[in-house]
Amino acid sequence: MNVIWRSFICSVRLRKEPHRCQSGNHPVAPLGSRILTDPARVFEHNMWDHMQWSKEAAAAARKKVEENSAVRVVQEEQDGQSKGESVCPSLNSKEHRKGLLKTELFPGSNATFRILEVGCGAGNSVFPILNTLQNTPESFLYCCDFAPEAVELIKSHSSYRASQCSAFVHDVCDDGSPYPFPDGSLDVVLLIFVLSSIHPDRMQDAVNRLSKLLKPGGMLFFRDHGRYDITQLRFKQGRCLSENFYVRGDGTRAYFFTKGEVHRMFCKAGLDEKQNLVDRRLQVNRKKQVTMHRVWVQGKFQKPLH
Repeated sequence: MNVIWRSFICSVRLRKEPHRCQSGNHPVAPLGSRILTDPARVFEHNMWDHMQWSKEAAAAARKKVEENSAVRVVQEEQDGQSKGESVCPSLNSKEHRKGLLKTELFPGSNATFRILEVGCGAGNSVFPILNTLQNTPESFLYCCDFAPEAVELIKSHSSYRASQCSAFVHDVCDDGSPYPFPDGSLDVVLLIFVLSSIHPDRMQDAVNRLSKLLKPGGMLFFRDHGRYDITQLRFKQGRCLSENFYVRGDGTRAYFFTKGEVHRMFCKAGLDEKQNLVDRRLQVNRKKQVTMHRVWVQGKFQKPLH
């Protein structure tokens, strides 16, 4: 996964389109070219690309979702979980709410190429990206997460370079919490498996805010759970919050997108769609002789030049 996003970042920085793999009549996409043509060979690899579902498999997936969403989490429990969605108090004061002007100095203000990873977690993408950028001193990486512990973990890592990276705590759903850089200053925003954890009613506002951060011509890269992924099918009854939106046992949430929903959301935020595809793969557990259909949605959306 990191390889895909690192190649995209490099291609944007160089203003080139990434190389795309193609096999036969299968869709052109930078998502692999291992095609299963002989079902008897299914257990020879751990993953097969561009899997097309049969009508029977699609119908079975829809039925499973109907079943596991028939019993919803009771409203009182949903309200209690919503109250737990607090923002970091250090970002909630009046002096922090002003934001920055383009004329002010800020971390990375001297850089000519700036990236933001939203929901960076423990840095699984941060450090490979930093490694990619180490020979381009004019580049700067920002990374943020809702969890202060995750941000501290990144800052304490031996590969963290404050001269080329700024990690900070941020709640992407809080409009009042400013970013440590002005609007219109980013070349790339990475939004990878983050949006699905946000309540559907708050997604559009979060995307609108991220769109404002991009420079004209800047690119937002998106990847997240797709409708009828095996993860959605495995939810038990009583874990569904609303249509296609679930809560896990640890309290984290997951929404499962369609290609059309992704298109509408990012285009409504003023971005142009450059890529929007459904990545269907067959994951294989060779030891247990089990196959699982994986579904993700991946897209590239650009801020118009004018």
